[in-house]
Amino acid sequence: MNQLIKNVQVYNTFTQSFEKKNVYIQEDKFYYICDDEPLESQKVIDGQGKYMIPGLIDIHMHIESSMTVPGEFSKAVLPHGVTTVVADPHEIANVFGIRGIETMISNDTTLDIFYGIPSSVPSTNEHLETTGGKIDVDDVKQLLENPRILCLGEVMNFKDLIGGQNTLINQIIQACHEKRWQLPIEGHCPKITGLDLARYIYQGVDADHTQQTPESIVEKIKNGMFLEIQRKSMNADTIRTLVEHQFYEYFALVTDDVMADQLEQGHLNLLIKLAYDLGMPIEKAIYCATYTPARRMHMIDRGCIAPGKIADFILLDDLYSFSIDSVYKKGQCVYHQTKQIEIQEQQSQFPQEFYHSLYARQAKNEDFMIPSSKKEVLCHVMEVQPHSTFTKHLQMKLPVKDGYVDYQSAGLCLLTIFERYQKNGHDCASVFDAFFCGRERISIQGAVATSWAHDHHNIMILGNNIEDMVIAQHQLLQQQGGYLVVQKQKIQANTVLNIGGIVSDQPLKELAQDLRQVRKAMEDLGYVHDNVIMSLSTLSLPVSPELKVTDYGMLDTYHQTIVPLMEDSYENID
Repeated sequence: MNQLIKNVQVYNTFTQSFEKKNVYIQEDKFYYICDDEPLESQKVIDGQGKYMIPGLIDIHMHIESSMTVPGEFSKAVLPHGVTTVVADPHEIANVFGIRGIETMISNDTTLDIFYGIPSSVPSTNEHLETTGGKIDVDDVKQLLENPRILCLGEVMNFKDLIGGQNTLINQIIQACHEKRWQLPIEGHCPKITGLDLARYIYQGVDADHTQQTPESIVEKIKNGMFLEIQRKSMNADTIRTLVEHQFYEYFALVTDDVMADQLEQGHLNLLIKLAYDLGMPIEKAIYCATYTPARRMHMIDRGCIAPGKIADFILLDDLYSFSIDSVYKKGQCVYHQTKQIEIQEQQSQFPQEFYHSLYARQAKNEDFMIPSSKKEVLCHVMEVQPHSTFTKHLQMKLPVKDGYVDYQSAGLCLLTIFERYQKNGHDCASVFDAFFCGRERISIQGAVATSWAHDHHNIMILGNNIEDMVIAQHQLLQQQGGYLVVQKQKIQANTVLNIGGIVSDQPLKELAQDLRQVRKAMEDLGYVHDNVIMSLSTLSLPVSPELKVTDYGMLDTYHQTIVPLMEDSYENID
C-alpha cells in the first residue's frame, strides 16, 4: 500500500531542522518528501501541521531490566515512540548461557529488537562469582552468524581486558574482528581515566554508557569514544558540556535500565524531554535519539526520514513537551492518542525448565548470625550511596553480643548471598558470604529478598531481622524468583519473576503494580535511594565501584580481590 502523510513539519536529519512537507510512503519505506502532491495515494492522512520525526532508537538497554518478556516490552515502548532497540541480554545469559540468548532472539515482536552478544558472562570470572551460564569464544562465533546481532555487548572486566591477548575477553574481541570487522564493541568503564582509559580503548572498546561527569565526557570523546548517555548521567553540568563542545556526533541517548513500573511512564522519549529541559536544543536531542544511534550500530536503513529508509516515525502535537499524537512502525499506525489500537504480539516462548531454576537449601536462623569470640570486631562495611549505584568502602568497629556480631545495634544490615546454581555449594555458611550494608539503609526491622541480583543473579537477602530474612529466603525459593519485602514475619509486597528468577510473563500492567508495591515497601523500611530497587540489585555487581558482593564474598571491584568480612588482627578493646 502507498500512502501520503500531508501537511506535516518534517524533521530533516541532515540540517537538523523542521520543514513543512508532504511525505509519501511506499509499503514500509519512505518514498518521496516534497512540497506538493504529485503522486496518487491509496491512503491520505492530514498531519494538521504536526511535527514528524523518525522513530526513536535505543542502542543500549536490557529487556530483562524491565523484568518482562520481549512481547510485553514491545507493547510497552511503541506508544512512547521507540521503534528500534539493541538489547544486551547478558542477564539471561548469566542464568542460562547461550540458550538464554537464543531464546530471547527467537521471540519475534512488532518492535525491531536487535541484540548485542554478551561479552562478559560472568562479569568477572568463575573465581570471583558463580553464574548459571558462561559465554565463550565458540558461543560468540555461533552468535555472530545471526543477522540480528549488531554489536558485542558491554565489556566490563577491565582487568582481563588489559591483562594480555590470551584472556577470554580479548579472544572474544579478536573473534569479532575476524568474522565481522566493523562490529561495534561496546564498553563499561566507570571512573577509568588517563593511561587506563587509553589501554581500554587500545584493546578495541570504543563506547561507554556508564555514569559520566563533565570531565569524563571531554576526556572520553577526545580519545575517540562514542558515549551513550543514560538518565543518571544527565544533569545541567553534563548537558552543558555536550552542548558547549558541540559533541552531537559523538553520543546517543540511551535508557540502559527501565524497570516495569517506570516503563508505563515513558522510555527514551523522557530522555529527549529531559535533555531539552536541561538546555539541549530539541532538534539536537532528537538527532541523538535517532540518527547517531543508528549510525553507531551501522543501521543504514533507519534513523531519518528520507527515501528508502524504513517508515518508522512519530507525529508530535507539541515539539517541546514531546507530546505524542501517534506512532508508526513500517508505515502502520501502532499507537494513537485518541484511538484504541491493540498491538498484536505473539506470546513469548521460553523452555519449561526456565521456570524452575533456583536451587539452594532453605536458610536457617544461624545463617544470618556471625559468630565471634571477641568483644569487639573491626568489619569492612559497604556504604550505599543515595544517588548512584556506586558504594563506599568503610571500616567500622562493631560490638559482639552473646558470641555474635551485633550489627543491628550498630544501625547496619546484613547482606547475604546464596549460590543458586548447584555448582559449588557456596552459601552464607561461609563468613565471606555475608557482609554489612552501610548506615541508615533499612532503619526499620525487616528484610528484602531477590533473585534479580546483577549480574550473577544468585539469591540475595538484605535485612536486620533474622526471622524476616529466613521467611524471605524461603518464599523466594518457593516461587522460583522475584523481589519481596518481609516485615514482622509477614510478606508486605511481592513481585514474582518466574522465568530464570529475573523476568515475568504476566501482563506488564500487573507486573508494574506489583513492583510499585515492592518499591514502596522498601522505602517504608527506610531504604534511602533515588531508585531503591536498582540500588539493591547492583550491590551484587562486581564491576561497579567500590565494594560489591558475590557468593565468594566482598570484592574490591577495582583490584578484583576478595575483602575479608572482619580483620583477624584487630585487638579487643576492654
